Amino acid sequence: MDFSEQDVDIFGEDYENERPDGGAHSSSPSSSSSSSSSSSSSAASSSSSSASSSNGGASSSPSRSVSSGKEQEQEVIGVEENGDEEVEINSRDFHGYQEDDRDLFGSDNEDYCKTTAISPFSIPVLPAVRNPNNHSRGGRGRWQNDRGGPGLLPRPGPFPQRQNFGFGSKFMNGRDERFVSELKLSKSEETLSRKCINIQEPCELACYSRVEGGDVHFDDRSLRLFKRLISEDVGADLNEGFDTFIEKKDLGSEGFGDLLGCIRDKNIPLQNMHFVTFRNNLNKILSAAYLREPWEMGVHKRNGVIYLDVHKLPERPKSELERRRCYWGYCFESLATEDPRRADGEGIHHIDANVEYCSVVKTKLGAHRILMGAEMDCCDSTDDGRRFYVELKTNRELDYHTEERYEKEKLLRIWIQSFLAGVPYIVIGFRDDAGRLVRTERLRTKDITQRVKMKNYWQGGVCLAFADEVLCWLYGTVKENEDYILQFAHPYTRLELLQAQSCPDVITKHVEQL
Repeated sequence: MDFSEQDVDIFGEDYENERPDGGAHSSSPSSSSSSSSSSSSSAASSSSSSASSSNGGASSSPSRSVSSGKEQEQEVIGVEENGDEEVEINSRDFHGYQEDDRDLFGSDNEDYCKTTAISPFSIPVLPAVRNPNNHSRGGRGRWQNDRGGPGLLPRPGPFPQRQNFGFGSKFMNGRDERFVSELKLSKSEETLSRKCINIQEPCELACYSRVEGGDVHFDDRSLRLFKRLISEDVGADLNEGFDTFIEKKDLGSEGFGDLLGCIRDKNIPLQNMHFVTFRNNLNKILSAAYLREPWEMGVHKRNGVIYLDVHKLPERPKSELERRRCYWGYCFESLATEDPRRADGEGIHHIDANVEYCSVVKTKLGAHRILMGAEMDCCDSTDDGRRFYVELKTNRELDYHTEERYEKEKLLRIWIQSFLAGVPYIVIGFRDDAGRLVRTERLRTKDITQRVKMKNYWQGGVCLAFADEVLCWLYGTVKENEDYILQFAHPYTRLELLQAQSCPDVITKHVEQL
């Protein structure tokens, strides 16, 4: 359709009766003033009045004319004298941006000036929306609206209102009375995988050692050297020395105090740090993107720094088999490291799980600067003398039924633990059900993600993106000089931040000594 051949009146006016002489269609003065735009009505009346003096009898109101030799109609705005000739000014010329400085909202616009600021009509009130699909009784429907507020009608009879039985805050969604905030795990794996979170390569700032008897020294005396010929020990019995095994004690917040003491001893500045924590707490946060296991940790903000304290959940007493399996891991660590106190051919005995070496590193995950303590199993060195750490693990020999779970869960934990602390290599000792070493395997940390990526089990980038969201929410929610508990519990649909009653003494004393 050719729109140029149509005469469209954008103001919605209809032509009135045709003049008797068959000339142009003309509107009455009253209709013309209301049909024209407020700005063009005054301009047209002024120009048409000047035209009436030279063309007596011409209408002073705006008129419309139809050209005799053309199919297209044009709206005549007025007539202007140009020497001895009369020139018609039509709507096409007017809208062609001729020189016209009239104010659209000036004092000559009567319709606009007469418009009242306040509408004389009352504001309509809509009736309350009722949900016809809600047929439950007692707490909804007529007596209470869908937003939990008072209903349209009072509850009938002399019966008192419900005292929040089943609807109160104590029972709402099973929330704890200490509840402060929550982070719902609503984002899908695909959404998190689109985020690119940068992590800074960990940089070691200090270290400390715990020796037999529990004394702590701010040096590396407890660091063991990796034995490269571990494959020669295939077939060794990992039960050897179990009778003299000293199990690890739960130090509680005292262990966190050793990390803080090392920070003070080495004068590590905390002004630019956001989080101070053990690696174990970050392992929990990153693994929560895929693994549904309960955990909790203490959260304490002092001088702009959030201290994450390790909390150990209550556990049932371990059986003899579970204690023995735990020992197999410590025995493999002793077997895979050099021990100057053990002579060649001498058996393994007197293993103390409380002896440990801890590295203090700084890193940056997204925008969060983190100071982290991480226990290291052993170290090795390159040909040029550069030292690097090696993680030691044990696992039951794989078969067709256990390989998938191993790659989905065990490798995820191993990768998170090694990646966060910058450990490049992992050595895994596979054993049978009797505790005998079957084989060993060396993995590079960066190769683990490629191994599981092809099977679409998990993505390391999703773990980092999830941890970044948790740390952002945590740092923005926690208030200065207040104490909380961060927990991840069944049904594992959200992280909950609960109010805590007190702060560990080791953190309070640490802040005082800074």
